[in-house]
Amino acid sequence: MENRFLGLIERSIKIHWDLPAFTDYKGKTYYYKDFAEEIAKFHILLEEAGVQKGDKVAIVGRNSSHWAITFFGTLAYGAVAVPILHDFKPDNIHHIVNHSEAKVVLAALSNWENMHEEMMPEVKLFMLLDDFSILKSKNKETIRVRERINEYFGKKYPRAFTPEEVKYHLELPEELAVLNYTSGTTSFSKGVMLPFRSLWSNTQFAYDRLPFIHAGDNIVCMLPMAHMYGLAFEILNSVNKGCHIHFLTRTPSPKIIAEAFARIKPTLILAVPLIIEKIVKNKVFPQLEKPLFKLLLKLPLLDKKVFQTIANKLYESFGGNMSEIVIGGAALNKEVESFLQTIRFRYTVGYGMTECGPLVAYTQWDSFKQGSVGQIVDRMEVCIDSDDPENKVGEIMVRGMNLMLGYYKNDEATKAVMMPNGWMRTGDLGTLDADGFLYIRGRSKSMILSSNGQNIYPEEIEDKLNNMLYVSESIVISQAGRLVALIYPDWEQVDKAGIQHAEIEALMQKNIDQLNTEIPGYSKIHCFKLYQEEFEKTPKRSIKRYLYQPAEES
Repeated sequence: MENRFLGLIERSIKIHWDLPAFTDYKGKTYYYKDFAEEIAKFHILLEEAGVQKGDKVAIVGRNSSHWAITFFGTLAYGAVAVPILHDFKPDNIHHIVNHSEAKVVLAALSNWENMHEEMMPEVKLFMLLDDFSILKSKNKETIRVRERINEYFGKKYPRAFTPEEVKYHLELPEELAVLNYTSGTTSFSKGVMLPFRSLWSNTQFAYDRLPFIHAGDNIVCMLPMAHMYGLAFEILNSVNKGCHIHFLTRTPSPKIIAEAFARIKPTLILAVPLIIEKIVKNKVFPQLEKPLFKLLLKLPLLDKKVFQTIANKLYESFGGNMSEIVIGGAALNKEVESFLQTIRFRYTVGYGMTECGPLVAYTQWDSFKQGSVGQIVDRMEVCIDSDDPENKVGEIMVRGMNLMLGYYKNDEATKAVMMPNGWMRTGDLGTLDADGFLYIRGRSKSMILSSNGQNIYPEEIEDKLNNMLYVSESIVISQAGRLVALIYPDWEQVDKAGIQHAEIEALMQKNIDQLNTEIPGYSKIHCFKLYQEEFEKTPKRSIKRYLYQPAEES
């Protein structure tokens, strides 16, 4: 059967048998043959526990080799993977386990310590993700098998465990593969049902369209694997290509990320805008304000050399070996993007959503158009709900092989977005140019209608405000018919500059006054409110806007 996702994984494991597959940062390394052996042992335990094809297996924990082994092992068995973000609270985890009807749960110790198995009565088997030990099992024989797993493995493969033994579940294209519970910007979690065809289509696109990635290349996994953006392109694509994936098993702080890039020298880097923006705004832009740099930038010919020097330093800070950085998950700040274009930095911006597993648009860095999110990917279609899609903003509609089956046990939510003709409403607003490049304008749910009937896109105002002095991030909301800016200042920079917190109100008012001279009268900011802590975000680092809307307008 062609176009099988598990067929791609089988083939890759066999071809790359003796290459390294997974390494926990500064920890153990698994080769592809070890990866296959761990999957085989996992299957012995699932079979003993009475797990059937189609049963759900929930996985909760930080990124790790064991997380990846469990995920692929679940699909290869014919079960459905239910990834759960490690930073979800215990009651959320219990709810997802129960709502998904999971029969097996693998949890990291840090999560398990706060979980309660009695709150998940239908689960047959609880295992510890850290070492694959059994925590609780309704079938006591499963515990004995786990204790003697090498003996059972030897009985099943008495001669040797060779690439020929790698034979996985024969899936159908429409068969459910992953049940992914999103945590979105405008609503609470829904279980997105992704079929095998979506996994195959996304993985095949990356194989065809990222030719600079080769077997043996290093990849750093720092995005949450429980989210489709990181899972699809740091993990699924990398395994399919025979890459060596390095998992940052702790919270990826700037220091750890910089150290990892220097040691591992990844070929491809996936990032959310926040990472890139912080590096450019806090490290590069201040350098350009120094008198010497200002002078050099004014001299003919030297400006290009200055920009080349900056580009080289930025390139080295990401390990010095990357072919490109793919930025996704949220909008990239316009000033930062313009600067990256000026220095010819190897970046591109993609667009996707969990419901598309995740890809909708992408273009390689050297043919990417500034301000866009790339061109529509293979086996997908996009249309704009507008009578002039190139110039007049409308809702982005998508359909194609990447698309989900619907929301699990939620027909109402499914019908709200899935049209009878196969198109899905994304909730995003945008335009599509003649070359097929997609441009995002904002979320339809966050668009504000002014009192005089003007459409206001708060993201565009926020983009300007976020570039102003000592502003880290912001949200623009409508309250009693007036626009209010919620601002989280860059307190670290404020403290470094020796500015008293009492003075920051006056500085922010100056920012608002300046902002109001740069935007149309109907979108002027009436007042602002400062926040001491950063806004709550989704796994993609997008602000959960619905949490900050006034009750009467949320």
